[in-house]
Amino acid sequence: MGVKVTVVGGGSTYTPELVEGVVNRADRLPIDELSLFDVDGERLAIVGGLAGRMLERAGWGGRLTLQTDRAAALDGADFVLVQLRVGGQAARLRDETVPPRFGAVGQETTGPGGLAKAIRTVPVILDLAEEVGRRAAAGHWIVDFTNPVGIVTQALVDGGHRALGLCNVAIGMQRWLAGWLGVEPSRVALEHVGLNHLSWVRAVFVDGADVLPRLLAEEPERIAEHTGLAVDVVRRLGAIPSYYLRYYEATETVVREQLDGHTRAADVMDIERQLLDMYRDPALTEKPALLDKRGGAYYSEAAVDLIASLHDGRGDVQVVDVRNDGALPDMAESEVVEVPARIDRDGAHPLPLAPLSGEQRELVQAVKAYEMLAVEAARSGDREVALRALIANPLARDVADPQGLLDELLADRAPVGGA
Repeated sequence: MGVKVTVVGGGSTYTPELVEGVVNRADRLPIDELSLFDVDGERLAIVGGLAGRMLERAGWGGRLTLQTDRAAALDGADFVLVQLRVGGQAARLRDETVPPRFGAVGQETTGPGGLAKAIRTVPVILDLAEEVGRRAAAGHWIVDFTNPVGIVTQALVDGGHRALGLCNVAIGMQRWLAGWLGVEPSRVALEHVGLNHLSWVRAVFVDGADVLPRLLAEEPERIAEHTGLAVDVVRRLGAIPSYYLRYYEATETVVREQLDGHTRAADVMDIERQLLDMYRDPALTEKPALLDKRGGAYYSEAAVDLIASLHDGRGDVQVVDVRNDGALPDMAESEVVEVPARIDRDGAHPLPLAPLSGEQRELVQAVKAYEMLAVEAARSGDREVALRALIANPLARDVADPQGLLDELLADRAPVGGA
């Protein structure tokens, strides 16, 4: 029996990446209908046109629908994949450029920019989730790829929705390590622990044997280069950190770099313009190489593998954002963490893990406290709670004028668009 998968934010330039995954996993995930929904009909037509050509070229047997009617897109959906960008790239540009002027890191998912994005995004996602609950198929799942993934997933889970969060950091790390070690990715498993965009790899298993101690002893420089951290930091951590840890370990350096005016948002805006021009070409029938520079590497594999395992109950282990339920002893059961979990038809079951190190625990607990306040601020719209969240964020503790920073970040709201 086939399924219906709905992509909210289907006009995103990421969508061809997802379509490639649908084609490659057709044996495990028999999709009857892939429904792309977006409020921007013109952009949806461009992206959907390429999606259709890719699926036709692959001989895919399902049906592709393009929808600007949210209700029609959600009706009967078994899986709803959410890849929204509330406010578009213009809001991202503000999230990245305002905080450095106040002495804080400017980034769209962490620090003050991440708070601003959460406050814009969570109400939209929760409104969507309510309609999903009314219209989607019984037993449906919401899979969130919308940043900040940890905060959005926390809000969804707290709201009682069947939801999991997904990020490409873990699968990107796995593929990088597999390439380094010269083995197939299927042979590599990671003990990935922490929160979304605040995580560490504490073990690298190749055919069940942990090779991380050897990598740290023999080539810490290679890890340092990949993560953007100093070699002595890597040695001190005794783990492979995600590259987002650089914002916490080298905050002053990052802020100085950001004050030069160059932003990732501007780069992405330029890449998106080029991609959309490419997507308009009726002769294009495959994902262009430029999409790799957009970000989201291996997103298609992670997303479709997760949906496939939720559908067929394979029971494989994947890294997801999920309710802790005792997996990490340092965290409350109700808190969403990013850890390996066994995936079956009933959802994601996080694997039991050893406690975090003292340094990891202190930072993770501080960031989770901020995330819980961010959820509360986003749900309530209360500026005082938002200010408390900002002050609680470890990346904003040295800001001299947190109220001024918050006022600038939340100065206006923008429309919803694909990620």
